[in-house]
Amino acid sequence: MAAGTSNYWEDLRKQARQLENELDLKLVSFSKLCTSYSHSSARDGRRDRYSSDTTPLLNGSSQDRMFETMAIEIEQLLARLTGVNDKMAEYTNSAGVPSLNAALMHTLQRHRDILQDYTHEFHKTKANFMAIRERENLMGSVRKDIESYKSGSGVNNRRTELFLKEHDHLRNSDRLIEETISIAMATKENMTSQRGMLKSIQSKMNTLANRFPAVNSLIQRINLRKRRDSLILGGVIGICTILLLLYAFH
Repeated sequence: MAAGTSNYWEDLRKQARQLENELDLKLVSFSKLCTSYSHSSARDGRRDRYSSDTTPLLNGSSQDRMFETMAIEIEQLLARLTGVNDKMAEYTNSAGVPSLNAALMHTLQRHRDILQDYTHEFHKTKANFMAIRERENLMGSVRKDIESYKSGSGVNNRRTELFLKEHDHLRNSDRLIEETISIAMATKENMTSQRGMLKSIQSKMNTLANRFPAVNSLIQRINLRKRRDSLILGGVIGICTILLLLYAFH
């Protein structure tokens, strides 16, 4: 009976070590896949910055399928190793020898620690891979939006240039109209100011004339005499001219 139980325990340990070896290899390959995916994405990003190629950044559909396949396989191995550890725990609880039970518990704890480490490493690598893939998907969509915007702007480049020229013409026309209006307003203000000055001079002259009527009458007499003298002088000059003409023809 003891030999049978001992063989059962050894079989469980053998299964556990085999699963642990498989998990170790799978996790190493899984980590390398994540690292190569990250490096290829970085190289694609550098190439896209220096070229006009519009191919999407993520061209790793095969890597995605490999990731999904390896993740399922590792999860299955972890589940099988968990089942083996549970069977080993049941066996240690049923063992009757205290000293043997302590040794079995130590061995079981070591296998549980290995399982915990593998589980933690798997989830960490998987989370890193998912984060990289989400980031590259986001960058790829942003790059597609930029390229589509550039292509659209290239098609409408001529139309946009014409609109800008028309806008400049309208702005120049508005500026000329504003300058013309400003000149007209300044001219109006100057004419209004001159008219006010003339009215002021006229009112001052009227005031002086009304204040000094004798001066006003004297000025009128002087003007009349000047007009009379002009008329007399003009008549004399006309008579002399006629006499000269008559003398010249006779």
